[in-house]
Amino acid sequence: MQLKLAILTTLLAAELCHAQDYDEKYYDQYIDHFNFISMGGKTFKQRYLVQDKWWNRGKGPIFFYTGNEGPITEFWAATGFIFDIAPQFGALIVFAEHRYYGNSLPFGSETFKQENMGYLTVEQAMGDFAVLIQYLKESMNATQCPVITFGGSYGGMLSAYMRFKYPNIVTGSIAASAPIFLLTPGINRNFFWEAVTKDFSDATPTCYNNVKTAFQMMNDIAAKGMSGLKQLSTTFKLCDPLASNDDYVHLLGWARNSFTNLAMFDYPYPAHFFSDLPANPVKYACQLMDAATFPVDGLAVAAGLFYNGTNGQLKCYDIKTEFVACADQTGCGVGPDSLAWDFQACTEINLVSGSTNVTDMFPLLPWTPEMRMDYCQMTWGVQPRDTWSNVQFWGQNIAAATNIVFTNGDLDPWRGGGVLKSQNPDVTTITIAGGAHHLDLRAQNPMDPISVMAAREVEKQAIRKWINS
Repeated sequence: MQLKLAILTTLLAAELCHAQDYDEKYYDQYIDHFNFISMGGKTFKQRYLVQDKWWNRGKGPIFFYTGNEGPITEFWAATGFIFDIAPQFGALIVFAEHRYYGNSLPFGSETFKQENMGYLTVEQAMGDFAVLIQYLKESMNATQCPVITFGGSYGGMLSAYMRFKYPNIVTGSIAASAPIFLLTPGINRNFFWEAVTKDFSDATPTCYNNVKTAFQMMNDIAAKGMSGLKQLSTTFKLCDPLASNDDYVHLLGWARNSFTNLAMFDYPYPAHFFSDLPANPVKYACQLMDAATFPVDGLAVAAGLFYNGTNGQLKCYDIKTEFVACADQTGCGVGPDSLAWDFQACTEINLVSGSTNVTDMFPLLPWTPEMRMDYCQMTWGVQPRDTWSNVQFWGQNIAAATNIVFTNGDLDPWRGGGVLKSQNPDVTTITIAGGAHHLDLRAQNPMDPISVMAAREVEKQAIRKWINS
């Protein structure tokens, strides 16, 4: 135990060290890569982070993280695998921020006005990455250096797409927890809440019934009118009491969002996402449910875990700030980034359906294609064109792909949209037993399951093969 603690302390210190060990830079990107007239050649400042401490200058590969829906500094801090292996490869590390997120705002304070949102597309973001890579190779005398893209979740999708779209620039791709098949119109989108339910059902024998019963009891309490809403406001320690049925529905979404994130970040060691989460947070939440004498009390404590963590600093919950309802039923995040992801979920990124309380343990919160279309028209003035993805992003026919490793954890609720079986020998697929959302991209940890250690070895072997060939 003391040895493990010493190793863990060393690893945490190393992770904290690399978390600040970068040069922050900005590159002038065209707002519109594909129309020579629309913006008159106007540019914006795209943020990227660079570390060259291990780089075999001019010869070593470029490890390029394709930033996703948030500030790039957050992904830098949570993607320790790249830093663990960079010294072995003599690699240059670059993390590029996605347009419309973090500091990379094409129109400054007016970025999220409806008339300025049309330049937020997967294609434009990939164009940013490709142009930035070319600039770095030329400006750093690295024209012969192979480029390996890395990404997790939406970033993993982008990592794979960069290899699809720009094989002349990208040598290979590590795509972790990348649900690229979600962008195919015919996929069954009911898998997500069923998968979250299974994670909690497997954690303790009583968890499923406790959670499902608690949500049903909440409906009974809310049906009492204002007295019921007052009771729930007290039970859940809300900063602002529920005042309407719409407020109650938002509370249900807030609670469901907590269970979503606990399942996604069900790592075998403590981690920080929104708050300080314990090791194995799904089991931890189930034990909180088990310890309660009244199911709704247990649900209130368990749902608060994601927002308040183990330190319990919050005295009440501001559910409208902590959870933003949007076109992504699994949550859009908070702050300005939530606006960008909401728009993407209304255009190119078609995500999962709602919960049913039949095939899952969550309350009935429907989300149909018709509801999505109505919401997106009302909110952004757009209509999704989901068939375009089959053309632009290959759909499920990825047999022509090469030099990609797709990884998915069997605890990750997103795996139902991922590539679980390869269509040719040049694409590797790995299912990580006991792995949650892109566990393999995180820094090595003494509590890692053997399966993720093995997955990382396969990834390293693939990178070596791509570089050498």
